[in-house]
Amino acid sequence: MTILLQALSAASAQNVAPSSPPALSSGYRFVETGGEQLFANVCQGCHMADARGATGAGSYPSLVADKNLEAAGYPLTIVVNGQRGMPAFGYMMSDDQVAAVVNYLRTHFGNDYRDAVAAEDVKQVRR
Repeated sequence: MTILLQALSAASAQNVAPSSPPALSSGYRFVETGGEQLFANVCQGCHMADARGATGAGSYPSLVADKNLEAAGYPLTIVVNGQRGMPAFGYMMSDDQVAAVVNYLRTHFGNDYRDAVAAEDVKQVRR
């Protein structure tokens, strides 16, 4: 706290505005738009940066070379509605965001499912 106050004091003494912090999601909606950004800021907290999952206080499945991602409707449904320990992110993400993160998962981490999903596909899952 003291260091922050000193930095702010020095910045105002030089008539220089302190740099603003990076944009983070606020409230109950995510602001990230790209699949990689969404994975990094939402998914990797449980599934880890390498998507290999983790076991500890809970069990977080690996998404690496995951055959469950082959049928695009499955990951769309899981992201929107949640399942077991995974929360439903549908009310926190737009249709475009859900499509972006699912497309990212399906084309990275040893997954090579190139049939991209679109926001229209997410709308069908939300019904």
